[in-house]
Amino acid sequence: MLKFEDLTPGDRIVVRYRLTESSVTTGNRASSDVLGEVIEVNADKIRISTRRGPVEVERENITHAKRVPPPPVRRSRPPTLK
Repeated sequence: MLKFEDLTPGDRIVVRYRLTESSVTTGNRASSDVLGEVIEVNADKIRISTRRGPVEVERENITHAKRVPPPPVRRSRPPTLK
C-alpha cells in the first residue's frame, strides 16, 4: 500500500475506503473510491480535491491507495467541412 508519509500536496491518487457496515451477518462492508489530488495528509485523515470538491477520508477506513498518472489531455476536434 502507498505510504502516506511520502505524499505531497498535488500528488494524484485513488483511494478505496470503507463507508459503513452493510451486513452484520456476512461481515461485508460497503466501500467507495475517491480520485483526485492530495490537499493535506495528517495522522488521522487525508483530504483530496476531486472534480466535485474536496473529500476527507479517515485513514483508518482506507483499504487501498495508489498514485495514478495525470488525466489525459483533451484534444479539440478539427472543424468539419460542409
